[in-house]
Amino acid sequence: MADIQYYTEEGLEKLKQELSHLLTVERPQISKQIAEARDKGDLSENAEYAAAKEAQGMLELRISKLQEMISNVRLIDESKLDNSKILIFSSVKLLNLKTKTTLTYKLVPESESNAREGKISVNSPIAKGLLGKTVGDVVSIDVPAGKIELEIINISR
Repeated sequence: MADIQYYTEEGLEKLKQELSHLLTVERPQISKQIAEARDKGDLSENAEYAAAKEAQGMLELRISKLQEMISNVRLIDESKLDNSKILIFSSVKLLNLKTKTTLTYKLVPESESNAREGKISVNSPIAKGLLGKTVGDVVSIDVPAGKIELEIINISR
């Protein structure tokens, strides 16, 4: 049995779009490649055929994995989450007490994390140190670069 994964509507939509693309675009392309390679003769010495079959296997594995993930998704209604403490899907404004810089992160499931967009996984060291904390709390978090102290300035959704 697969693990339940928590997603936002946006994250679930991305999964569905990827699955649709694989089924409607990638799968027919690979089938065409296999057919073309098969038409070239002896399959035992046909590198194109072997490569296409391997690509097909990888594609089918990804499709299967996506279908399983989608079947085990649980959507989280962000409007029903408590804003007084940091939870998954919280947007958090922090002050680094050493450098006096402000940081803003959104805590998301690992599958939706994207550092460029300021979305960090709830499994990251920073997120783990922030979960359950409230505005005004100062947390000391061990990160690969050492220990950082952060003050929680704001929590929102």
